[in-house]
Amino acid sequence: MPDASRAFDDSFLLGGELPVRRLGFGTAQLTGPGYWGPRGTRQDAVAVLRQAVERGVTLIDTADNYGPELAEELVAEALHPYRDGPVIATKGGVVRTSDSAWHIAGRPEQLRAMCEASLRRLRTERIDLYQLHRLDPDVPLAEQLGALDALRQEGKIRFIGLDTLTAGQLQEALSLTGIASVQNRFNLLDRSSDAVLRLCETHGLAFLPWFPLANGALTGESAAALAGIAERHGATRGQIALAWLLHRSPVLCPTPGTGSPVHLAENLGAAAVRLSTEDMSRLEALAPA
Repeated sequence: MPDASRAFDDSFLLGGELPVRRLGFGTAQLTGPGYWGPRGTRQDAVAVLRQAVERGVTLIDTADNYGPELAEELVAEALHPYRDGPVIATKGGVVRTSDSAWHIAGRPEQLRAMCEASLRRLRTERIDLYQLHRLDPDVPLAEQLGALDALRQEGKIRFIGLDTLTAGQLQEALSLTGIASVQNRFNLLDRSSDAVLRLCETHGLAFLPWFPLANGALTGESAAALAGIAERHGATRGQIALAWLLHRSPVLCPTPGTGSPVHLAENLGAAAVRLSTEDMSRLEALAPA
């Protein structure tokens, strides 16, 4: 574990060359329940995206199936033209047919069509980080990554990322092509992807943890310890959970999302929290065996 008594570096070089601030913004919460349809007004969603960038966010994480399509459209409406501003990460490889139906689609022709549709919605000629949303068990990994490699060689994507995979699958992917990032579930209460995190540290990959706030589960037995640490820092429990991620590893780049300006300010305030070694020890102990 890093020495938590020292200030952490709040920046990361994506792909070893593209600087981003580690605390980013995710767009899933700009869509409705099940990431389906709108949540609130389009005007409010656009406003929150712009506020995130105005407050220093440089990494925006979205996906073609949030909405579906809606989240990418909102990103473009709010932030295009991007110029030298935010780094846009999106995902493909999953097709949605309802608020509860997710269909993995990893054939090369599907991935190409999805990427090109994302390029149109995002109004850009190149996607900074294109992430395979799920590995397709019916398509060899080499074929899935080969499709993304071809798109990278054509200049349509800059970096390749992967979402929800095991350490073994990540090792296989790294043997096939260059990978810049991983997205797995990882938070204060769920460390099941720790082996993947260690691989990311070894290879200098960004790890974008999804459900960084444990999807609202920071209650119950964890509440008392969190509340005590939060009170000492004049912070909220959510801010402590995000600060723990920032202290836990220099490759962790959480992208919490919200449609609320107040919640946005709270989330981004986590970057100012400095946890002590004692704080980190107490927080480490919260994870279930």
